[in-house]
Amino acid sequence: MEYVNPIRDIETIQKMKNVIRKHSLRDLLFFVIGINTGITLNDLLNLKVSDVWDGTKMCEYLKIKDHKTGEVKTYYLNSKVEEVLLEYLSKNEWKSDDYLFKSKKNNNQPITRQQAYRIINNAAKEVGISEKIGTTTLRKTFGYHAYYKGVAISLIKSIFNHNSTAETLKYIGIEKNDELPIKVDVNL
Repeated sequence: MEYVNPIRDIETIQKMKNVIRKHSLRDLLFFVIGINTGITLNDLLNLKVSDVWDGTKMCEYLKIKDHKTGEVKTYYLNSKVEEVLLEYLSKNEWKSDDYLFKSKKNNNQPITRQQAYRIINNAAKEVGISEKIGTTTLRKTFGYHAYYKGVAISLIKSIFNHNSTAETLKYIGIEKNDELPIKVDVNL
């Protein structure tokens, strides 16, 4: 497997969203959920409408059973996800057991890993990203930005099911000499 990078620049992420939106609202939602939750590609592809929509509103948390440990992990769905999800779901009639990212070729199946790769890679090329990009880029982008927004590396490690913080730092593209300014502001 080849190493891929996170998307480090917020402006580039916005450009990617714009490019993907032009092609497909489904693909935009795929990208937005991926970079905002850090869930695995397999879990992302297998999401059903009922995983994110309770029939009247978006669920606040995704609940996904971890294949390795058997434990149920929860992932927060933020306002960026809600914005795109509401627009996406309003475009068609949906059943709760429909795959969220339906294949256009086989409506009863989700998009394939290969299609997911094409979505990410084509958009990256279109916005001029020269680094290696792949489907894991979504997860790494989430981890990278969570880390730089002050989320404890131990929490990111737990989300990714890594064995060590060193593994997580390497995975999200943080070098040992990268400095993270520490800002503790309890704002009492």
